[in-house]
Amino acid sequence: MTTRAWVLHPDIQTDRDRRDAAPALEEAISLGHALPGLEVAGGQIVRLPRAHPGHLFGTGKMDELKAVFEAEEIGLVLIDGPVSPVQQRNLEKAWGVKILDRTGLILEIFSDRARTREGVLQVEMAALSYQRTRLVRAWTHLERQRGGLGFVGGPGETQIEADRRAIDEQLTRLKRQLDKVVKTRELHRAARAKVPFPIVALVGYTNAGKSTLFNRLTGAEVMAEDMLFATLDPTMRSIDLPHGKRVILSDTVGFISDLPTQLVAAFRATLEEVLAADLILHVRDVSHPGAEEQAQDVTRILDDLGVREEIPLIEVWNKTDRLPEEDRLALTNLAARRDEVQTMSALTGEGVDALLVAVEEALDDKRSRKALVLPFAAGKRRAWLYEQGVVEEEEQADDGLHVTVNWTQRQARAFHDL
Repeated sequence: MTTRAWVLHPDIQTDRDRRDAAPALEEAISLGHALPGLEVAGGQIVRLPRAHPGHLFGTGKMDELKAVFEAEEIGLVLIDGPVSPVQQRNLEKAWGVKILDRTGLILEIFSDRARTREGVLQVEMAALSYQRTRLVRAWTHLERQRGGLGFVGGPGETQIEADRRAIDEQLTRLKRQLDKVVKTRELHRAARAKVPFPIVALVGYTNAGKSTLFNRLTGAEVMAEDMLFATLDPTMRSIDLPHGKRVILSDTVGFISDLPTQLVAAFRATLEEVLAADLILHVRDVSHPGAEEQAQDVTRILDDLGVREEIPLIEVWNKTDRLPEEDRLALTNLAARRDEVQTMSALTGEGVDALLVAVEEALDDKRSRKALVLPFAAGKRRAWLYEQGVVEEEEQADDGLHVTVNWTQRQARAFHDL
């Protein structure tokens, strides 16, 4: 059964972090379309001098909106921003509809998209953390007391406290399960580290075209739709670059502005593929009116995740096929003057070959010489050095084998991890 939804973007004048209202509403409507079973009937920007603590909107605006919802037969209102539990309860009562704020909507989408065990666990944890914050006078039935024998004169345990404790216990169980899954992923990552294949991670704002690019480069059939959060779980494939160098390409979940803090924490393990990368491709939709703001959001999240500054990054200006010819030429000329930028269209394939060459050049690390002393028992490490083709000289001495190597930073890291 399809539910008719209406999207509201509160444009609060006193909010210091206000986003440009028109593209913000467009993005919120796209979020609504990304959730199955919803028919987004429309949306609007609601300009507010300040947020009303009890209702978010003023009484006049609430009456006006109620008339719209009744006329349009709306069953769900998506509010593009944070809504307190009290505001949610009061609005649902006044309008007779279900309310979902931005965080709740993103959690719903993530829940629908999660496929791997890790993804499902992370979504459950994020949803429980969010739910826990809603247990503050959200519903009147949660305020009644229960239990308590009366011996010590205490009022007993309230329903809110009981529910919060139940959520905490469930979160603890899920965290244990997730820790096991993450350890398994770390083992896989450690196994990959022994394989001398660099990891190239695709990152970018949601719907920037990462999965389309991933499919074009790998020939894989990853879900790629003109839809927010089409990809949730990380997908990895190996590809060969023009001169035969093999790399592992990783597609990651799309970033989004105002990403709920619960999700930043919950999806850290998923995004840790980025932390292990040798090269990051930041895919940008340059046809989007808010392309610069989106790029800043991605950079901010990468900083929050602690991505090392020494990981090289190439900006991939994607969807150039959507630009007018004059704008496309201007953008191409601008990119040509910057080494770390490539223009392309993942949809048509234009610029893909040049991107692969740029990836190959970025991964051609500078080599440095190093003198090593290997114990005679370190046969496996010595064999690995020869497999890598980095040994220039070897001499036997009383204290072991004196080996001179000429290697890349990646090979040095991999050697020390052996």
